[in-house]
Amino acid sequence: MPSRKATMVALVGTLALGTLAATALTGLAPTAAAAGTTYTATADTYVDSQNAATNYGAAQQLGVDNSPVKQLLLRFDVSGLAQPVTSAKLRIHVDDVSGAEATNGGTFRAMSNTTWSETSVTYDNRPAIDGATLGTLGAVARNTWYEVDVTSYVKGNGTFAIGVTSSSSNGADYDSRETGATAPQLVIETGSTPTPTPTTPTPTSTTAPPTGDPVLVGAGDIATSGSGDTATANLLDTISGTVFTLGDNAYPNGTASDFSTYYEPTWGRHKARTKPAPGNHDYNTSGASAYYSYFGAGAGPSGQGYYSYDLGNWHVVSLNSETSMAVGSAQEKWLRADLAASTKQCTVAYWHKPRWTSSSSHAPDPATGPLVQALYDYNAEVVLTGHNHQYERFAPQNPSGQLDTARGLRQFVAGMGGADLYGFGTIQANSEARNNDTFGVLKLTLHANSYDWQFVPQAGKTYNDSGTGTCH
Repeated sequence: MPSRKATMVALVGTLALGTLAATALTGLAPTAAAAGTTYTATADTYVDSQNAATNYGAAQQLGVDNSPVKQLLLRFDVSGLAQPVTSAKLRIHVDDVSGAEATNGGTFRAMSNTTWSETSVTYDNRPAIDGATLGTLGAVARNTWYEVDVTSYVKGNGTFAIGVTSSSSNGADYDSRETGATAPQLVIETGSTPTPTPTTPTPTSTTAPPTGDPVLVGAGDIATSGSGDTATANLLDTISGTVFTLGDNAYPNGTASDFSTYYEPTWGRHKARTKPAPGNHDYNTSGASAYYSYFGAGAGPSGQGYYSYDLGNWHVVSLNSETSMAVGSAQEKWLRADLAASTKQCTVAYWHKPRWTSSSSHAPDPATGPLVQALYDYNAEVVLTGHNHQYERFAPQNPSGQLDTARGLRQFVAGMGGADLYGFGTIQANSEARNNDTFGVLKLTLHANSYDWQFVPQAGKTYNDSGTGTCH
């Protein structure tokens, strides 16, 4: 039940980005349009990758961590408000940490799924934490309240879900609603004129676009024993949208152990919103069986490796460069039928091996030509590939590799997801941008008739590439 805030006892919690707040609360019923109305969580739980089939809905602690991966889920039902919201603050209480303090209290994000069940959600069936970033807590201490400004999300009566992830293996345990006095709280103030909500800074300017248009973000050649995959997974923590992968998801051989050891602790925390493609290293395990087992239905029909979906006014196609792409092959015929059936104006496709590349490691792959031809025939806009561990952007080209600004396909090589980076050799025609010293992700914002691209670099690096293209 919601209650009205009665007394502010102390300011003891510190938001990493600068907000201070903590309160002791008593249990009075809310009044519509009352300032300082406090709502306790109507549902909360966490999920744990180490116990992927276990439900923790009745737990008194809510874990947030990165090793093993623990994600916290909160839900609030807000009612009785008759005036505009001027302030909404999430308050949560740290029960325990490892050592003197946790190095990272978590990143707080809105969720599109507000109907998940506290008593049945597990790591295996967890809802996506897929909305805008609301705030981030840095170091947190036990037995302390912390506050996150969520005014940008909570704008009136309704149901609101918030998910919390952490990029640190030194996470925190928060008190759940089962504890009573230290349960998570949502404190809402109202008034006749809403006050502006401050913009919360983030490591990069990669939060959800103000237009609300769909975002497609990802990279290829990802999870290894190095730190590059951790750096790029941290970028995904700050970017809303659908995550794509461009193959070679788990090194060295795409085994179940490779996925659980390397992919799961990093990009695995975004699995629920990921639409993958396989690569040759995934097929080092017979039939890429571990890849299909790990991603399940998210990878399309098992063993096939190609499928499609829609985002806004865009048709998105994930293809498989590790099986036959020849004219008349099952995949090529499926692709042409799929493109013919699409009603969307714009199309983007992705797979592992690039048709064009300037890398010194893997040469351009002409075997992908029939896929490129089919996409060109149906006026697609963008192709995303990996395989070479670097970033390269090409001008729009026809299937013969000639500049075609009217109907051409713009290809990106985005193999900078985490595996050791490669060098460049002979620079190919129409190559417009290149980088091979920075891990990162490629972010596409998909407008109704155009798209924006942005290379988002790992923390501490400055390389960037961005621009806009139009749909044919």
